[in-house]
Amino acid sequence: MVVGGGGREHALAWKLAKEFDLVYCAPGNAGTSRIGNCKNVRIPATDIQGLVDFAEKERIDLTIVGPEAPLSMGIADEFKKKGLKIFGPTKNAARLESSKAFAKEHCRLYGIPTPDYAIYHHFKDALDHYSKHGGKIVTKADGLAGGKGVEFPNDYRQIVNSLRGMMLRSKYGDAGNVVIIEKRCSGEELSEIGLSDGFDYMGLATSQDHKRLCDGDGGPNTGGMGAYSPAPAAKGHEKQIKEMMVTAIRGMEEIDIPYHGALYGGIMITPEGLKVLEFNSRFGDPETQPVIYRMKSGLADYLFAAAEGSLKRKRPIKWDPRPAVCVVLSSFGYPEEPWKGKMITGLYDVEKMDDVFAFHAGTSLGDDGNIYTNGGRVLGVTALGRYENDFQGAIDRAYDAVDRINFVGKHFRKDIGQRALNRQLD
Repeated sequence: MVVGGGGREHALAWKLAKEFDLVYCAPGNAGTSRIGNCKNVRIPATDIQGLVDFAEKERIDLTIVGPEAPLSMGIADEFKKKGLKIFGPTKNAARLESSKAFAKEHCRLYGIPTPDYAIYHHFKDALDHYSKHGGKIVTKADGLAGGKGVEFPNDYRQIVNSLRGMMLRSKYGDAGNVVIIEKRCSGEELSEIGLSDGFDYMGLATSQDHKRLCDGDGGPNTGGMGAYSPAPAAKGHEKQIKEMMVTAIRGMEEIDIPYHGALYGGIMITPEGLKVLEFNSRFGDPETQPVIYRMKSGLADYLFAAAEGSLKRKRPIKWDPRPAVCVVLSSFGYPEEPWKGKMITGLYDVEKMDDVFAFHAGTSLGDDGNIYTNGGRVLGVTALGRYENDFQGAIDRAYDAVDRINFVGKHFRKDIGQRALNRQLD
């Protein structure tokens, strides 16, 4: 069973359906409903008891948790109480994502490079920090905010508004009760996602996300507007990246909070070296889409090994050498108030294309058989290049498919993958 209903979950279900006779998605989306041996079940991802009861009733072999919310609510703890196998960290371990303050302190404790920071519980103290220290900063809500709780104020007025919105006006709900003020770093960010069995770590293919809404990294932060894999920026840094991830996992074991599941590291390559900006306690979205699309090995064996503590015995994962590029199509109004209920056309044309797949995120199947928008990020159009390092081919295929898909309010970035091309030109 795959818990969740976004593009990441569609990618996981699509891959697992090639290995299992039956895959349930709770709640899934219009895309997962169209996988032949996949069934959507109307259980929200945050209905922990409902998911436990269903897993018991159907004797589910393994449950894979996609989104962060159920992990932070303790879904893994409840499954384990019932003796049900689950891929995902406990509530305590998931604090690496659900509390940025915990993650920053974990980095400090175990010597994992991270930008300088300070943690504040009161608005006045946070504002005094800037008055005393100045400089370019980032403000971060401590808790979960759907990938949107990070802001980049550029002057005193913007800093006041950012802190006031988070701490006094509950812009991100309770997530902003505690705020981290972090030194802003310059450089290129990449995503490292891997599997942990509590002690050993196995990295997946590297990737790079595009978090801002508009071209050229303009506009507000989003959950992600596109991604590509592999990330050329990671070349030459592979050893250090793995060391940072392993240190985080071994540190969790040392404080008696073993970490089982997917661990995501948002890592920036700065002039001063690599720095961890954040950890996520699950597969990234949209990074999972191009990463899974390149995966040639079966996924299930590795998920079972991570859940059971036997990753060390697994062979390295095999990858398609061709790069993959994912372009996210979002609805007008995203990330604040996206339009919903708009009919999507062109998907059947895309299905006929070679080495292209449209992973569904915010979609629903109407009573009339048509597919409609049902969220901010609607689709993740993912394409492979023609040969190794063919990022241009992957980009061209992805945008060809994007042009064939239409719905009222369609928005997308036109520069996904350009960083990879620029590195090739360098």
